[in-house]
Amino acid sequence: MEWRGTGILLSVRRHGETSSIIDVFTEDRGRHAGVVRGGTSRKIAPILQPGAQLDVAWRARLEEHIGTFAVEPVRSRAALVMGNRLALAGLNAVTGLLAFCLPEREAHGPLYRRTEALLDLLGQDDVWPLGYLQWELALLQEMGFGLDLSACAVTGATGGLAYVSPKSGRAVSKEGAGEWADRLLPLPAVLRREGDAPNAEIAQGLETTGYFLANHLAPDLGSKPLPEARARFVDAFNRAL
Repeated sequence: MEWRGTGILLSVRRHGETSSIIDVFTEDRGRHAGVVRGGTSRKIAPILQPGAQLDVAWRARLEEHIGTFAVEPVRSRAALVMGNRLALAGLNAVTGLLAFCLPEREAHGPLYRRTEALLDLLGQDDVWPLGYLQWELALLQEMGFGLDLSACAVTGATGGLAYVSPKSGRAVSKEGAGEWADRLLPLPAVLRREGDAPNAEIAQGLETTGYFLANHLAPDLGSKPLPEARARFVDAFNRAL
């Protein structure tokens, strides 16, 4: 059993004295784990940095075995985050969320391509936070918890949309919200891909997507909370406002 492809390194952990177990997100194979022999060596360890683009060749005697990876670097993203607190926090949020929520060995091609494009924008702090917010929307959609922001869930109107229902994930207009407005989540224009996307709106959007990640997606995956890396990125972004 063997295959070869390109993927994004999500996580690394030591295995025995000299090896590492890595999780790689690939377009055709999804999140896939394997052992890298000599992964702690001076030659290979610098390659195994979360977020790195790798050429990987997986081999195992049987399909259900964890197998081994031979790895070659394609593109390192370390230089994009070096000395940039926001970029580093963003990279950790992306890799942490993917490692947290992706099922093993299940392809998610559109999400993979969007993730690769997002990571290539790291260090461009003027556009990256907006790209990250749109990526979280795509992640929710891919995991089955997409938001429906096309029309008011109460009145059916497509104008005056100001809130998101925390239960259904559907948009709600000011008129439709009525006395329930204080129990709803914000719906800034940026979530509907409208307006100039100021950072204050992106922060509101992250509040809303964060609610659905924490209260809909995470419970569906078990009892584990969201990775702390996501909260650290949001905190770093809010501090930069």
